[in-house]
Amino acid sequence: MTPARTTAVPRPAGSADDLLPTLPGSWYTDSRVFAREREHLFEALWICAVRAADLEGPGAFRTVQVGRESVLVVRDRDGGLGAFLNVCRHRGARLCTEESGTVRRTLRCPYHAWSYDLEGRLVAAPHFPRMPEAVRAGRGLVPVRLREWLGYVWLCLADEPPSFEDTVIAAVTERLGDPAAVERWDIERLALGRRVTYDVRANWKLLVENFMECYHCAVIHPELTGLLPEFAEGYAAQYFVGHGAAFARDARGFTVDGGAGFGRLPGLTAEQDRRYYAVTVRPQVFVNLVPDHVIWHRMFPVDADRTVVECDWLYAPEVPASGADLERSADLFHRVNTQDFAACERTQLSMGSRAYRTGGVLVPSEHHIGDFHRWVAARVPAPGDADAGTGPGAS
Repeated sequence: MTPARTTAVPRPAGSADDLLPTLPGSWYTDSRVFAREREHLFEALWICAVRAADLEGPGAFRTVQVGRESVLVVRDRDGGLGAFLNVCRHRGARLCTEESGTVRRTLRCPYHAWSYDLEGRLVAAPHFPRMPEAVRAGRGLVPVRLREWLGYVWLCLADEPPSFEDTVIAAVTERLGDPAAVERWDIERLALGRRVTYDVRANWKLLVENFMECYHCAVIHPELTGLLPEFAEGYAAQYFVGHGAAFARDARGFTVDGGAGFGRLPGLTAEQDRRYYAVTVRPQVFVNLVPDHVIWHRMFPVDADRTVVECDWLYAPEVPASGADLERSADLFHRVNTQDFAACERTQLSMGSRAYRTGGVLVPSEHHIGDFHRWVAARVPAPGDADAGTGPGAS
């Protein structure tokens, strides 16, 4: 593909001598660090859990891991969504043991058959027909804070959650430069065309860092840089506020071979056409916006060296409904994902090496990753010994 003719993209200041330190390697391997990250990030901030459309009718439920907790998201009989800790209040058994399903009226514990309605209220306990109302009212499922936005269900375990507007929505606005920009994709209306779950043997922070930069793009993403030529220069789109990487001049769509995709989503402006935008919502969401679809990643850290990623490809409803072949469209980012996750796994292998004991360095085009490292270090207390270090540049 020939390069697109676009206005020059601003380049960050800095030189080869201007190198910032990274987090030390132990922050990617130490189980104590990982435990603190779960507590101070994944159990304290808003986490994107499930796509609301996956819960199609009353009684539909899905379980999701948020930090150390299993959370149950369920649609009630009025069509609303609720979230609860997936724990029976009797003896603590896991209430729903399957990842997803549908119940008719109640959620029934498989251990002693205590039952809860779809709003989380305790409604039955065998051999306890005259349970005092105070006991019944005090033994309902423990609720979890829930917000719906852009077609997804977001959860927060904190007793006092941070402002959704000042964290999640602000992150998208900061990247796109306009609070209304993301609404033009009308993501809530889009339909799921494909979903792939990846089990990545790497620390979650490596995935975030990889997604945020494009210094690696010319090395491992031939299909992507052929479609988005400026990425071959090493500067990621999300380094710049409001900037979308332009398609190559002869590219017809965001597809693996640059051929035609599907029609432009109706809400997009001409300025948003033939461009790719990327957004990171800390700590676990990546959003990719192109003219005819959206690619949405949710990360769920399992251990210090393992992360599960669920990736959705979302299209205008008529596209999957028509039986259209999505292969060329979806295969592009599936290849990108596979290439990225393999690189993260290769990096994870060295995080415990003495060569990376004090970390590495960031070149000028990666300086926004330094912001991410400072964000993590400011929120996650270090174990306080030489093995785990104390933050970026620790020795």
